[in-house]
Amino acid sequence: MRKIIFVVDDMGSNLTVAEEALADHYQVIALPSAAVMFKALEKFNPDLILLDIDMPDMNGFEAMEKLTADERYSNIPVIFLTGLNDPASEAHGIDLGAVDFIMKPFSEPVLLNRIKNHLYIDDLIRKRTIQLEERTEQLEMLKNGLVFTMADLVENRDKNTGGHIDRTAGHMQILIDAMIEQDVYKDEILSWDLESVITSARLHDLGKIAIPDSILNKPGKLTDEEFTIMKTHSLEGEQIIKNAINRTGDALLLHNAKIIAASHHERWDGTGYPYALKGEDIPLQGRIMAVIDVYDALVTERPYKKAFSHEKAVEIIMEESGTHFDPRIAEVFFSINEKMAM
Repeated sequence: MRKIIFVVDDMGSNLTVAEEALADHYQVIALPSAAVMFKALEKFNPDLILLDIDMPDMNGFEAMEKLTADERYSNIPVIFLTGLNDPASEAHGIDLGAVDFIMKPFSEPVLLNRIKNHLYIDDLIRKRTIQLEERTEQLEMLKNGLVFTMADLVENRDKNTGGHIDRTAGHMQILIDAMIEQDVYKDEILSWDLESVITSARLHDLGKIAIPDSILNKPGKLTDEEFTIMKTHSLEGEQIIKNAINRTGDALLLHNAKIIAASHHERWDGTGYPYALKGEDIPLQGRIMAVIDVYDALVTERPYKKAFSHEKAVEIIMEESGTHFDPRIAEVFFSINEKMAM
């Protein structure tokens, strides 16, 4: 299929010359004004626009500004046609986004060669952009696949928390959405890459991979000594992710995973672990994860306890608002707690 070229000029003679020069190579649509061009854009998607500058009603510069302001047309390459030999005008046109200037009167070989070159460059850019997007998508899929695999390895070792990772990731999404809606830490949350935060939450218990099976899967309540060992999973997870960052770079996903792994057992009153952080010194990601993690632990049966009802779990979390949990986050959780039970 031949490429479509718009030629926009208020002089009929210029349109005729351009049509004759280009007709054997392209589908040429001759347009007598910028206003007619914008009507034609509703029906056609040109590969390139030859745009006269000196036109009544709407000149070429004004038309260019309108083209670049509309995302439907902003990527169409535009070559200005002009009889002005004015460096300032040329600089202005380039600033507006034009790819080239062709002086009038133009010769057929010059017109053809300039158009051919710019169409080739535009095609090359589009192909490279598609290739880059495909590679980025593949890397994203690989990255997410590795996260899910590592999370599955942990969950397959921990026989007591089946489905915990999937549930907490889903609940974290619900809670974060509600926090944004209710303007609770909204500005900080919107500064995050939210997809990265939610995905990285799956690695919050990664450090459990370093905990002995005899403790991780003990069919009963842990002793004080065993619980001390169990608590090291926060530091172990942080260190594992630090090592991954040192090898691969501080990607957003790993950065968030490290924060959540290290801080989701901290408590608002400073009595948590591993660093005994207090209040807003605890990273927001960890404060959110703390609520979700505890809620899921409460409503899930474990060897040392039966599952609490949803209502009882919510009651416990609200009782510990201001001691274990950030009270503002706890209030948001309470307001949407029924969604957690779905």
